[in-house]
Amino acid sequence: MAEENFDSIEDAPTETFDVIYSCLRCGTTVSNTELSRLPEIKCICGFRVFTKVRPPVVKTVKAI
Repeated sequence: MAEENFDSIEDAPTETFDVIYSCLRCGTTVSNTELSRLPEIKCICGFRVFTKVRPPVVKTVKAI
């Protein structure tokens, strides 16, 4: 078996994206980090259904 040198592998910094969610009932926006701090996934109004807010950037894909 060949010895592998794990010391030469650099740990690349992982990018953390802050995903924004919106309550389906009242429309309150909550970030992913705020939801992870709570003991349960629930809005301030008590509703438990969230939708992911889309970013305002429109992607265009060139056709082949």
